[in-house]
This record gives sequence, structure tokens and C-alpha cells, in this order.
Amino acid sequence: MDMDSGPGDLLNVVDIEATCWDGQPPPGAVSEIIEIGLTVVDLRAGARLARHRVLVRPARSSVSAFCTGLTGLTPAEVATGVPFAEACRLLAAEHGAGVRPWASWGDYDRKQFERQCRATGTPYPFGRRHTNAKIPFTAAHGLRKRPGMAEALRVAGLPLEGRHHSGADDAWNIAALILDLAARDAWPRPEPDPAETSPTGTFPADTSPTGS
Repeated sequence: MDMDSGPGDLLNVVDIEATCWDGQPPPGAVSEIIEIGLTVVDLRAGARLARHRVLVRPARSSVSAFCTGLTGLTPAEVATGVPFAEACRLLAAEHGAGVRPWASWGDYDRKQFERQCRATGTPYPFGRRHTNAKIPFTAAHGLRKRPGMAEALRVAGLPLEGRHHSGADDAWNIAALILDLAARDAWPRPEPDPAETSPTGTFPADTSPTGS
């Protein structure tokens, strides 16, 4: 880490995978988070500091063959995961989710956490400072449409590292895109929020520009 870097320079980059189907969910099933990928970025040092992976055991759905083909996650692997409430507790307790700004590629990840927290009565683990990374990337590159992650890597001239639709690998790749934006001085740096000292359990609105 750069000697001048401090806690305020750290950013959590999050990407999730969830149960999915080739068509409509089976009766009674809902899409649930099964993997949380998290990469810690030091914006000042321009470095990816750590990568983490949390497997989450679904309670109201199962991993379909379609989901395995997309994500590589098998029912047996996901069965070893922790319950969703425990995953949220880990994010807050071990990864500073309630106090550290965070980013994802699009708004799907944020909204899925909000939906699942509401449905299960689980305290929302994140703070208010979320950035939809698609928005500054699209602006910085003068694009007309917001690209998917793989297309954004191509536009930026960066390699796709690992497997697309692996939460841990996708978070790592999104972190590279964010660092590229930061090097261009195109990444919005949120101001410290003194009030954000612990997870609030509420579902704050996105603080990035309007849109997904």
C-alpha cells in the first residue's frame, strides 16, 4: 500500500451470482445470492489489495443445470456455503461493508441485496456510498450505451482474468476497470461520511448518477 494511503482510499468492489434458470423459476422458487465476490481496491495506490469469495447457501431455491453452466457453481459446492444472514454479517464485520464505499458493475447487485435483505429480515450490510461503475466508464469512454463488463474490458484494452460469471473473478476484473478510470482521473471519489460508522440496516438509494 502507498504510504500516503489511508482507510478512506479503500473501496470494496462487489459482484454477486444468484440462482437462475433458463426461463421462469420453478414454482415457489426465488432468485437468491449464492456467491459474493469482493475485491478491495486502494484508489490512491492504484492497486488491488485482496480478493475474497463467500459462498451462500440458498434457502428458497436450488442451483439449476443452467446456473451451473453459467457460473460454474454446482449444487454440492453451494451447499457448503453460509446462510445469507451470516454472509451479510461477514461483509460488515470482516470487510468494512458498512463504512467503506463500494461499487458494482450496474445496479443489479445492490438491488438484489436490498430485495433479499427485505425478504429475509436481514440487516442491510452496506453503507450509503455506492457507485454504479458503468456510469463513469461510459462517460469516460464517450460511449452511447453502457457496456457489460466483458465489453468494457475490451474497450479499455484490459484482459479478462479468470472466468466470466464467477463472482470472485468478475469483482477482480471490475476492480481493474475502476483502477483504470482512477488513473484517468475519471473515477468519482466519494467524500468521507462521518455518520457512516456502522451498518444501518436500511436500504439507501444509490449515490451515483441516476440510472442503472
